[in-house]
Amino acid sequence: MNFCSHCGAPVRFAIPSDDDRPRYLCDNCGTIHYQNPRIVAGSLPISGDQVLLCRRAIAPRHGYWTLPAGFMENGETTPEAAIRETREEACAEVELAGLYTMVDLPHINQVYMIYLAQLCNNQAPAFSAGPESLEVRLFREEDIPWSELAFSTITKTLECYFRDRARLEREALDVQTLALYPLHADVIRRW
Repeated sequence: MNFCSHCGAPVRFAIPSDDDRPRYLCDNCGTIHYQNPRIVAGSLPISGDQVLLCRRAIAPRHGYWTLPAGFMENGETTPEAAIRETREEACAEVELAGLYTMVDLPHINQVYMIYLAQLCNNQAPAFSAGPESLEVRLFREEDIPWSELAFSTITKTLECYFRDRARLEREALDVQTLALYPLHADVIRRW
């Protein structure tokens, strides 16, 4: 940032009094420009024993597979953002269960919040590639293109899901009851 968005004067990067980290400061109007992490909200859409993945049609990681997710917009909740991103990227309707993974990425100032979701009309779910996706497909665990996943947060989310699913099966619990899946929180410091 070079100029104040309030008055247009040049800014400097310094630690304000009563603060502990540098910020962009405008000496002309006194504005402190805070920059906060961006939230990426999305879903892990499930249909039976399959999960829905999207192959990216945009940078970064063009051509790699991901869950439908993207930056949260002002004026929406994280569940609303997850549903919107699923519609935009996979043209799919989902019913959200709880928050499933929350992963902090402090090195790029992002927080990923992925919700477990059931694809609507589980017998014949409707989905197709949205403008940000090259293709959208359902995958069983053994068919997931692990080496072609776009982001470490997606790999971590899928690993948690299939590990939790296997545990529920071993315990003879209903793997379709999404409320049985715990929340996973983690920090990834570098890719």
